[in-house]
Amino acid sequence: TVLKAGVLVWSLATAVIPVVAGFMPGLVLSRILVGIGEGVSPSAATDLIARTIPLQERSRAVSVVFGGLAFGSVLGLLFAPPIIQNLGWESVFYIFGLLGIIWCLVFESVQELQPGDNEDILNLENTSAGSNGHISSSVPSKSSDSSLEEMTDSLKDVPWGEFFKSKAVWAMIYTHFCGSWGHYTCLSWLPTFFSEELNLNLTDAAWVSILPPLGSMVITSIAAPFADNLISSGVDTTKVRKICQAIAFLSPAAFMMLSSVDLGLPPWVVVAFLTGGISLSNFALSGLYCTHQDISREYASILLGITNTVGAVPGIVGVALVGYLVDTTHSWSMSLFAPSIFFYLTGTAVWLTFASSEPQDFNKLASESLRESNQ
Repeated sequence: TVLKAGVLVWSLATAVIPVVAGFMPGLVLSRILVGIGEGVSPSAATDLIARTIPLQERSRAVSVVFGGLAFGSVLGLLFAPPIIQNLGWESVFYIFGLLGIIWCLVFESVQELQPGDNEDILNLENTSAGSNGHISSSVPSKSSDSSLEEMTDSLKDVPWGEFFKSKAVWAMIYTHFCGSWGHYTCLSWLPTFFSEELNLNLTDAAWVSILPPLGSMVITSIAAPFADNLISSGVDTTKVRKICQAIAFLSPAAFMMLSSVDLGLPPWVVVAFLTGGISLSNFALSGLYCTHQDISREYASILLGITNTVGAVPGIVGVALVGYLVDTTHSWSMSLFAPSIFFYLTGTAVWLTFASSEPQDFNKLASESLRESNQ
């Protein structure tokens, strides 16, 4: 229900942009609604995966779902220019918004085809993984028409304090921040870097910007079965998540180092380096993005909400800071690459030291803490 609401909100907010484009408060509100819709959707999707997908298939499920971001980016970048050229700029917002609404209708029909709320799979309280890796429980699932009061009470029951006592959770928070710094700053500034530093014209720079999401789709199709096969063959889950996340961070860091040093490389080599590094960062889908579900199926969506909130900060602070540094230092190496390299390397160190995929019973820990405080 939350996932459908999120998609519907951002789709409608996108579709109305041509109508409110000349009215700044309306335009700002529409963009805020897009952010709200997109903000709740990753956590809702994570909750669905955690409730239905066994451990041995988790990397592939997460990669297919979140890999859709790269696929959508490629399609959007490819189809938006001819749509604008032939139908006008307003048509892009109408069409993309309509596609989201159609998705909601299709998702509703798919949901109705499912065999009800299968309690052997969907329920999470006091969970245990059976031989098939599915989640079982004796607690009935919450109905979608729960009242606001019940939702408020359930939020009060969440063991927030125990989350922040866990070193693994803090490792996830910092790692998400570091990954988002590299992702958001590169997403925003690489086209300008290609244009100004590599002397690509704007048209070429725009086409080159499609290469990272294309590469991401390829890497995702490799990383996910790689991780799942290791887990299925008996390799410790924590070790698999650490390997994947280390690849996701060290690869772009290495390629950024090569790109930031004046080695006299031709522009296409620098583009290849950066594309390869950003593409390999999608190993995180089999690393960090699975760990929320590994340590707590019940609270996977909330844990992702926490780390994703912190991960959104670089999209605000990091992008602006890179622009400021470019204006003041006139050095792309110091402005764009050095901060990203720093966060990739420190993120790797923190992840390898503190990350864990061992399941944690946060409710039990909260109960023990409460008993100790009452003694």
